[in-house]
Amino acid sequence: MIRCVLIAGLIAAVMAPGGAKAQVSQQALTTAEVGQIIAQAVAEAQARNVNASISVVDRVGNVLGVFQMTGAAGTLRVSSGKGIARTNGLERVEDTFTNLGATGSPKRRLSAITKAITGAYLSSSGNAFTTRTASQIVQEHFNPGESSAPSGPLFGVQFSQLPCSDLSVRQATNGVPTGLVDATAGPKRSPLGLSADPGGLPLYKAGVVVGGVGIEIDGLYTIDASVTDQDSDVEEIVALAGQSSFAPPEDIRANRIFVEGKSLRYIDQDVNVLRRAPSAAAAFATINGSAGNLVAVNGYYAGGALVAGTAYGNAESGFAQDPNGDYNNVGGVVFVLFDGANPPAARFRPRNSISPTVANGGLTTAEVRQIIRSALNVAFASRAQIRRPLSSPVQVTISVVDGAGNILGIARTFDGPIFGTDVSLQKARTATLFSSSNAGTYLGTFNSTVGGTPAGQNANGVTLADYVTAVRRVLGNNALADATAFSDRSGGNLSRPYLPDGIIGAQNGPFSYPIATWSPFNTGLQLDAVFDNIAAHILYTDFGGANNDTGATCSSFTRDGGTQLTRISNGFQIFPGSVPIYRNGTVVGGIGVSGDGIDQDDMVSFLGLHNAGLILGTGVGNAPPSQRADQLQAPGGFLRYVNCPFKPFLGSRQNNVCHGK
Repeated sequence: MIRCVLIAGLIAAVMAPGGAKAQVSQQALTTAEVGQIIAQAVAEAQARNVNASISVVDRVGNVLGVFQMTGAAGTLRVSSGKGIARTNGLERVEDTFTNLGATGSPKRRLSAITKAITGAYLSSSGNAFTTRTASQIVQEHFNPGESSAPSGPLFGVQFSQLPCSDLSVRQATNGVPTGLVDATAGPKRSPLGLSADPGGLPLYKAGVVVGGVGIEIDGLYTIDASVTDQDSDVEEIVALAGQSSFAPPEDIRANRIFVEGKSLRYIDQDVNVLRRAPSAAAAFATINGSAGNLVAVNGYYAGGALVAGTAYGNAESGFAQDPNGDYNNVGGVVFVLFDGANPPAARFRPRNSISPTVANGGLTTAEVRQIIRSALNVAFASRAQIRRPLSSPVQVTISVVDGAGNILGIARTFDGPIFGTDVSLQKARTATLFSSSNAGTYLGTFNSTVGGTPAGQNANGVTLADYVTAVRRVLGNNALADATAFSDRSGGNLSRPYLPDGIIGAQNGPFSYPIATWSPFNTGLQLDAVFDNIAAHILYTDFGGANNDTGATCSSFTRDGGTQLTRISNGFQIFPGSVPIYRNGTVVGGIGVSGDGIDQDDMVSFLGLHNAGLILGTGVGNAPPSQRADQLQAPGGFLRYVNCPFKPFLGSRQNNVCHGK
């Protein structure tokens, strides 16, 4: 039986010891520091007689430099190392490029950028995570290699920050309408999503995360399939050299943070293994042009010169304190997103629903504002899971969408990790789509943008309507048509390579692949819906010429809702932290939360919506209990809806807070 425990009453905002209102100090990398990081990495690579591709980014994803050592111009091969040969998905990307008319495969510099962004985006002033940490939490078992353990807590996060995301800001465009473009504002997109390949580390100044460094050497984009040994990974070691003088405080590193009683991994080696003292590295001006060169990357970096980072917290970075008072008196400092205008203007302020319209039961601006305010109140009152010190409040991003996936509002606590911005929106949209009465029909409208691809198939020959058939074999013929309320935890249950989750020998979930062909690079519906976009983007970044970049909307589903966007405009997400929003039994939107532990994400979304409904009294709230997906039985038991932490609030002994709601 895997039915979840559900929800409880209103709470008062509780300030954390040390002050939840304390705002992180603004820090940024200078061009001299970017050069120092690259030079330190080059010195260690030279000492080990290897040639590296090196990338440095700032906290919001701006690429500050891409340096390619002489002899490092090789291509990139994607492999999970699980003995799965040339399956669908990214592991078969060379074949796909050939089918699309290109010769070659992705360049290693894309991996270096992706790793650097991952180190920056997963980290904050309360936690320092690496691509090795990411590898540990996205695989089919947590920990990897532990027989019959459930999948990783952030299973699926690797396919966020996608290059087609309509939320992400672009550093450059090739003339095709591509969404918001700006030189400093984030969050920026990532070439390959988030990386689970060791070699990406965060960078810190004065205890504040300011960016990330990524290293690619062996040309193999992979994962660490076991946490039972200590790897001597040359990419991670070279990244460690680059990070010297910009390392995070020891107390916030991943190995000091526990999830489900298990210590997370930070790195497998330490500075004692370095063969050359970083302080002895030659100046960047000395190595640039001799040991290698700065190289341009279409859509990310112009090359030729290093770029200074932008300080997170300045509006120019795309993230700063709410200037409009939309979320006053919620227990802490609230940040919102900003565009690249001069002066910058806030993005995604609360607004009315577009589809359904307000006249047809859609959400009003006042309702959107209150839903986000109530969720922020829960966050600031709650104890974080993946953050030090232990008395810290939850730090998250909160997104609200309407029934067609249009963004109605986004706000965040000041130190939420950047990855949660895009992910919270993915979660809100995924829960909303799966809860609609036409979800199955919509999934059957996939129409590849690749010329000559049969209707309904992506560039890898996968027919997306087959996933609807698979779901109905498990849940019945009315699945995805009967308006059952699906949270992301419910949809995530159906997206694992084992159903029940983690049980070796069980059948795969209907949104996933069987374990014989599954890998973190081949997850099922989540990847298949955006594969064409990723392939088009890599063709543009690596081969340029006549290849157009992917547009600023993921997936090739039929457009609807009276907008220019699809309902999954930045991709599906399949780990917990969202619920659909209902009005009097009808889905009208969704709320997604991401940043500080999946049970905390669940609670902030569910309890925040419940509390907002009590305040508003307009019929808006959670789905009726009888309509939720935890009433559906699948192999192994009932699906789950939400899980809430035990005794989750700071300064309170209240427990079982999600019961009965």
